[in-house]
Amino acid sequence: MDNPVVIIENRVVVANKVRWTQWHNRMLFDEQGCFIEFQSVGRDITALKQIEETLFQEKELAQVTLQSIGDAVITTDAFGRIQYLNPVAESLLGCSETSAQGVLLEEVFRIVHETTREKVQNPIEQALQENRIVGLANHTVLIAQNGQEIAIEDSAAPIRNREGQVIGAVMVFHDVTQNRQLSRQLSWQASHDALTGLVNRQEFERRVEQALRLAKLDYQVYALCYLDLDRFKIVNDTCGHLAGDELLRQITALLQEKIRKTDTLARLGGDEFGLLLTQCMPEQALQVANEVRECVQEFRFVWEKQVFSIGVSIGLVGIDAYSESLAEIISTADAACYTAKNRGRNHVYVAQTDDQERLQQRGQMQWVSRISQALESDCFCLYAQRITAIAPADQNGDHYEVLLRLRDAQGNLVLPMAFIPAAERYNLMHLIDRWVIRTLFRNWSTLVGDKQSIYAINLSGSSINDDQFIDFLYEQFSLYSISPQYICFEITETVAIANLIKAKQFIQSLQQMGCRFALDDFGVGMSSFAYLKSLPVDYLKIDGSFIRNIVENSVDDAIVTAITRISSVMGIQTIAEFVENNAILERITTLGIDYAQGYGIALPHPLG
Repeated sequence: MDNPVVIIENRVVVANKVRWTQWHNRMLFDEQGCFIEFQSVGRDITALKQIEETLFQEKELAQVTLQSIGDAVITTDAFGRIQYLNPVAESLLGCSETSAQGVLLEEVFRIVHETTREKVQNPIEQALQENRIVGLANHTVLIAQNGQEIAIEDSAAPIRNREGQVIGAVMVFHDVTQNRQLSRQLSWQASHDALTGLVNRQEFERRVEQALRLAKLDYQVYALCYLDLDRFKIVNDTCGHLAGDELLRQITALLQEKIRKTDTLARLGGDEFGLLLTQCMPEQALQVANEVRECVQEFRFVWEKQVFSIGVSIGLVGIDAYSESLAEIISTADAACYTAKNRGRNHVYVAQTDDQERLQQRGQMQWVSRISQALESDCFCLYAQRITAIAPADQNGDHYEVLLRLRDAQGNLVLPMAFIPAAERYNLMHLIDRWVIRTLFRNWSTLVGDKQSIYAINLSGSSINDDQFIDFLYEQFSLYSISPQYICFEITETVAIANLIKAKQFIQSLQQMGCRFALDDFGVGMSSFAYLKSLPVDYLKIDGSFIRNIVENSVDDAIVTAITRISSVMGIQTIAEFVENNAILERITTLGIDYAQGYGIALPHPLG
């Protein structure tokens, strides 16, 4: 033979080719014992060995992959018996792969609903039964072997052979405990007030709306209380926001003691709270509201050795099958609360269907959207009324008071007293003040022209208390190059007295800019002369209620005389309002009043 061979265990090695061949039949030799040939052809198994090696490598790669991934992996046979666990699955389940092999999955993989605690269907069992990929139900927790509960998410899929037959299943799941806790936290924050832990306005209104649906479907009865703390601002302004926050927390704890677990207490914003009473008849609701009012009235808040008494005004409205809508219920309760405040505070006011006060408040609320729309679309317009110097030789000439009007959809003019109360009630006055100033300054050359006159602009209490208002004025004077000496600002005596220190600082800031200042409606407040000493004003506008009847009423005459004399001593110029005829003009001239304003002097006219 040309090539030597070695026969080992039915294998032949051809030395110079180094190949392995498997022979299935016997070898043939001649009479001298020499090899002739094989009777059948052998099969080369080199390719098989390569396939075997490849499969081994792939298996190793799969094993390493399953050992390394962050998800837990479980495989089972067609009967749901565990065949494989990766290390993550071992850790979450609390058992080893060796101890789990051959065990039914449900014995080590126990899952329940996190809230109801009801057993959740095994996803592998479902995948095997339905021959499809399935996902785990939401809010599922895994109870590990040591009793630890782990929030999980998973999916399971059947394993099929070449013929498509299901021979097992694989499940992949992972720990979502932190994600679920974060989700719950975000959900809680979206529906609760961070300071008090109570539900917020959005969540409260959702519950009220749900109560309204049940009232209409099942004739259930609810009651809603709208609570507004009295004298909270005193604590906040006197002791600071930290004290105000602590007061709100203590009031929250106090109110929670007075309600049932089925009721809902909410913080609606600021010092306002909402209370939804479940299955509560009107008589019971009124009793609860009065108990809440009394406990708040008796409560004493202590902060750094200062003691404060706090009251609460409560508006109460019933919710039944005849209630109209969520918006109607909320607005009715809000209006009832406002009425309770107007009646002296620390009251409970029950809203009635034909309640005239409530209807008036509702009318004010309807003004809110009209005012907002007017500000956006410039439906407001400016008028002016001349303030005449009675002794021109001794004065700086005529002045003008800038007046505000609203033009409705039909083009008719609406006087301020129709919408100003609503603007004050719903905190829109500072926006109106800014609109007036911005509009006057922007159109100064068109509206005023070359007149070297002083123009008086009314300011609300909300602008006086706005810390950013002075900066706004600086910006407007700089932007439009208006000389401050031509601008006089007016605030009412009532507003000034309500916050004397703030008003004094505000007036001084404006005077430093070069502006002038007038105190409007003087004489209607308490202790007017005492407060006047603290307010460095340039002009004093005597309230029209004293001027209108000064000729016929000796008391009014005496009051105006006293105001005029004291103002003269203090170096403050006086302006008489409501001068409607010559008789009044003659009398105030005799008294020495400096300026006159009223329909007897000049009617308001469009500015420009």
